[in-house]
Amino acid sequence: QVQLVESGGGLVQAGGSLRLACAASGRSFSGYNLGWFRQAPGKERESVATIRWSDGSTLYGNSGQGRFTISKDNAKNTVYLQMNSLKPEDTADYYCGAGVSFWSGLDPRRYDYWGQGTKVTVSS
Repeated sequence: QVQLVESGGGLVQAGGSLRLACAASGRSFSGYNLGWFRQAPGKERESVATIRWSDGSTLYGNSGQGRFTISKDNAKNTVYLQMNSLKPEDTADYYCGAGVSFWSGLDPRRYDYWGQGTKVTVSS
């Protein structure tokens, strides 16, 4: 079955950086987007960035524009999120999701598979 396993979260001071990783397994992801989403307490899940597995094309949500970069390593079946210049408002649980490319885009409701999440806390 499909497994998405996130890692790399933690506590960091404002202005610092973290790199999250999502190890994907269980099927071919050709034809899928893999994406990063985040959810803060009391808020809805929002898109950060997604990447199309087949060609590496990327989309960024408002929260991911400018400071975050999504990338993938085909050999490791892993998607990364490099987060720089972190701010306290970036504090959230970060989730990796997989959804069919042609319609998933940045909408978390259109993603079929999810990891368990990794917590990011940015202190001021």
